[in-house]
Formats: sequence, C-alpha cells, structure tokens
Amino acid sequence: MLFGTDGIRGTINKYPMLPCEILKFSLAIGSMLQKISEAKHEKGYKPKVIIAKDTRLSGYIIESALTAGLAAVGVNVTLVGPMPTASVPMLIKSIRADLGIMITASHNPFYDNGLKIFDENGYKLLKENEESIQTIQEEESVFADPSELGKVNRLEDVHGRYIEYVKSCFPKDLSLEGMRLVVDCANGASYKIAPSVFWELGAEVVAVGVEPNGININEGCGAIHPGLLSAKVIETRSNIGIALDGDGDRLLVCDEMGKIINGDHVIAIIAKFLQSKGRLRGNGVVVTKLSNSGLEKYLQNLGLNIHVTEVGDKNVSYEMRKQGCNFGGETSGHIILGDYASTGDGIISALQILAYLKENGGAASDLLHPFQLTPQKTVSIAIDDNENPLKNSDKVALIDKIKSENPNIRLIIRKSGTENVIRIMAEGKDERNLDIVIEKIKTTLLT
Repeated sequence: MLFGTDGIRGTINKYPMLPCEILKFSLAIGSMLQKISEAKHEKGYKPKVIIAKDTRLSGYIIESALTAGLAAVGVNVTLVGPMPTASVPMLIKSIRADLGIMITASHNPFYDNGLKIFDENGYKLLKENEESIQTIQEEESVFADPSELGKVNRLEDVHGRYIEYVKSCFPKDLSLEGMRLVVDCANGASYKIAPSVFWELGAEVVAVGVEPNGININEGCGAIHPGLLSAKVIETRSNIGIALDGDGDRLLVCDEMGKIINGDHVIAIIAKFLQSKGRLRGNGVVVTKLSNSGLEKYLQNLGLNIHVTEVGDKNVSYEMRKQGCNFGGETSGHIILGDYASTGDGIISALQILAYLKENGGAASDLLHPFQLTPQKTVSIAIDDNENPLKNSDKVALIDKIKSENPNIRLIIRKSGTENVIRIMAEGKDERNLDIVIEKIKTTLLT
C-alpha cells in the first residue's frame, strides 16, 4: 500500500520515496485532476496545484519530480517553498487551487520524506481517493501537447499572507504584551513564521530551532525532543514554552517550570476555552482511542460529548465533520480548530492556549494541568521494512491472552502508519503492572 495513515512517507531514495516513483505519482495526480476538470469546467481549463515543503534537503528532489510530472500532463503548479503544513489548505482556498501537496515527513528524521495531499476544500484525501490515485498510477499517462504544458510559478509574499491569517485567529481584544515565551521550531517549516506571529502579537520571543540546514530538522529539538524547550524556558525565566514539529502541525507546551503539558491537557484547556466563549459547535470534542481516560471524565464534567475515532488527524478531521463539531485533537499534539483550519496547526493551537492564559491571568503551572491523568505508558518497537508481527495469528492469540489476563489495563497495540515501529499503549491505575504487561507484549512480538 502506497499510502499510510498520513499520506505517503519513507526513507528518501528508497521505495516509495524514489524520484522516479514520485514522478509516476505526480503524473497520476495530474491525470486524475484532468479527468475531474473535464467534468466540472469548460474546455481549456487547466487545473492548479500548490506545492509547499519543509526544510529537508530532499525536498528539492521531490519538488522537482512533482513539478515535472504535473506540468507534463498540463497542470499549472504554484510553488511556495518552506511553509507549515496547515498553510496549504488556507492557500488552496486563497488562490483557488484544485489540490495541495505538502512535502514533509513531519516529525521523522531528515532522511525520511513524504507527501500530504489536500483536496480543493483543504481536507486530506480520503481512502477512496488514495485508492483511485493508485489505480491511475498503474495506467499509461496521457501527456499534454507541447503547447498545453502546465506553467510553473512562485507565489510572492506567502509568509506575509499566512502570518496575517494566523494572527486573525487570536482574540482582537487581547495582546501578548508582558509575556515572554520560548518557541522551538524544530529547524523545520515554521522557523520564520512562528517567531514572527508571536512577536507581532506583542510577546517577547526567545526562538530556538530556527537555523535549518537541510539535515537538522527535528534533531534534538522540537515537539519530539522537548528537553531543549524545557531547559530554555527555565534559563530565560519565560512564562511558557511552545514547540512545533518539522512541518508545524503538532504542538507541545511546557509551563514556566519546564514541565511538559500533556497533550490531553492541551485538548481539555482549549475545549474549556471554546465552551466559555460559546464557540464549541456540536457540544462535543473528537479525540482518538489513545486519549487518556482522565480526559473523558473531565470533558463529561463540562457537559460535553466525546466522540472517539481511530489514530490520525485525518480521522479526527473526518469525524468532526461527521459529528458537526469544530474541535478535536490527538494526545500527540495534533489539534484541529475547525473554524480556522482543516488540519492540525501548531501555531493557531498555541494561540488558543496563550489567550486562555492571558484571560485568566495566572501561571501556566497553575492553569494548564486541569485534571489527574490515569497512568499511561507508550513504547515503540522497531521492525524491519514490510514486517508486521501483528499479522502473525499465533502472536495475536498470545497478545489476546495477555489482554484477557489483565482486564484492568487498557491496551492498544498497533503498527505505526508513519514509521516502521509497533506502538504499545497501556493505561491503568497500577504503574508497575503497566511495565510488566508491556514487557510481556514486547517479548511476544519479538520472539
């Protein structure tokens, strides 16, 4: 399967992230758009695709392959360079594009890369769309006549457009004046934009992870490695710390003591903030099955409905639309505010937390730990390419036995859709038991 839980992803210069495969993929995307445009538009209409990327060195290779394939089948291409993933849906609507592609492997190391695909409405492609692209990819491409090749251009002042849009998502009657914050941009796509947004809203900004060199994205920094953020907050006596991942769609927060705020606490605070403003549609919140049971109790005490879906911000977004909600998120830090964005936006999510702090006038350590978490542990087990021990019926039977022997522990074992790992999540009141059960499952999977 070419697509995982969040688009296409893999190690550069290995399948599927080979330049020749990306070229085939772009030809298939272009062919699909041409078929759609023939049914929707007048003759002579040329579909338009916008392409953004993060700061990985391999982004140049992929951008070139995508551009060549799309133009070859008569699709116009607009390039914007390094931009956060969440900017793509906004720009699709802004320039009336038919599709958007983000070149990124998100939180993965520099040697990986991938593609996130957005439709004309700014939503990530559904599974049936992905399957359609794979089917077209197996067919012979229809190249455009030399006079009908697609044109390629660069969009000017794209940073300014997005900065102004993001700032508009912060309450107009508030300012960040008097607040010192650390922002860690993971040497990724947000390295120019995030510090500018917070500074222009009045904050004193200490920026780290803002010197990308093509191979240091997510390296010892950002939302995946929060140690740098915590240390910098303490060192600079800042009020709060904000870390993003490589493509800026994930948020991690720490308080003024350097303590990391759990992702479910972030979801809880934003839900409470939106509810207090009468801005929580559907009287509910969408979360994934990995969310802590403490979050469920907290949201129920607020009188809110909880809708649980599978892991992946694409699934959260779909469930939000299905349930008529405008807010949802994952423990990992993918927060979707449907009034502003159709996918996770770390900067816009951070602004809601900052607005909550400014309105309540207290320290982050007092305000951002709203409930007691049920003990929960997650471990990852590396596996070889194309290997999935969860497809082994004997191993699955042994895991089911472990589950039945531990009814007081909530267990979720799954293969990651973005990395070659099996993730084990265990939740229960006895932390020592969690370690024992996790070790049993690891042994089962690896033997």
